[in-house]
Amino acid sequence: MQPPERLLTGPGPSNPHPEVTKALAAPLVGHLDPFFLGVMDETMANLRTVFGTSNHHTIPMSATGSGGLETIMLNLLEPGDEAVVGIIGYFGQRLAAMAKKAGANVRIIEEELGQIIDPARLEAALNEKPAKLVAVVHAETSTGACQPLGDLARIAREHGALFVVDCVTSLAGMPVEVDATGIDAAGSCSQKCIGAPPGLGPVTFGPRAIEAAKNRTHPTPTWYFDLDLLFQYWGDAGGTKDRVFHHTAPVSSIYGFHKALQLILEEGLEARYQRHRDAHAHLVAGLEKMGLSLFTPASHRLPMLNVVNIPEGVDDACVRKGMLERGIEIAPGFGHLKGKAWRVGLMGYNARVERVDVLLAGLEDVLREQRL
Repeated sequence: MQPPERLLTGPGPSNPHPEVTKALAAPLVGHLDPFFLGVMDETMANLRTVFGTSNHHTIPMSATGSGGLETIMLNLLEPGDEAVVGIIGYFGQRLAAMAKKAGANVRIIEEELGQIIDPARLEAALNEKPAKLVAVVHAETSTGACQPLGDLARIAREHGALFVVDCVTSLAGMPVEVDATGIDAAGSCSQKCIGAPPGLGPVTFGPRAIEAAKNRTHPTPTWYFDLDLLFQYWGDAGGTKDRVFHHTAPVSSIYGFHKALQLILEEGLEARYQRHRDAHAHLVAGLEKMGLSLFTPASHRLPMLNVVNIPEGVDDACVRKGMLERGIEIAPGFGHLKGKAWRVGLMGYNARVERVDVLLAGLEDVLREQRL
């Protein structure tokens, strides 16, 4: 098998750092081997730093980011609970669907594509009727919009609600700051700004979330995602060092994830965030020179996920095919933006000016061919 070399500048996965790829090939040990238990502990500690939290319950779930988010919903919600979900694109809709499958009565606050939720709308919704949980997407991958979290977190707490965040696209590419923001639970993924291969779903649960999970009236409707069982394996706070088998962890994937976190901390979070901002600014300047624009208003654009308007008369599929022939992946628009926009990701190792230049040169070449 000889996969082609690609510059992965879609919405994920992104190209891992070469050191991450090397770590994946390290010798395999058992998932209860003392060496691997040490790797697990180091991974938890480093992941806390990236999340900006002291939460003990912070792990990479042996599942994709979707599995991590479902872990949150299935443990914190039960039949009859009230939940409010903010929707600014497809992935907010996904949060609402997960909450419904957990048995909650879900109310939505929805904004037009590209826009963000006004905190006053959440205040009004909770004044009208309390909720156990409020959930939002920090970085909406379908529209390129960044949802500010501070005011929403404060309002949720003032009304006694848990505040849950999907930070799948934002974690390690821009500040999330779980503790400082007042986030009770958050879920991300391994393959975007963290820069590891797909397959792990980093999650963190704060004290209020753990208390809610422990005080359920109904049993948790999942075995694989049950927090109580998971932390018998990962090790509970203040508990015995003995670990109980829960599942066979993806050892090699966690090696790669461990290395990715090490690289993040060696670079420094602020330097990494600035690198993502610089790559974004370089992309925007290059697109403007080609007469291209971004769909998302400048006031709340993401640095790592850019939604580019497709010019009139340009064939979406042909451009993406031409880019792929040059070894560069970009993604189509999602939902209502299909055929109207491209999604360009600059994440992790790919958030570098020199890689943006490769992307811009390829796009300019393909567009020139289309217009001839």
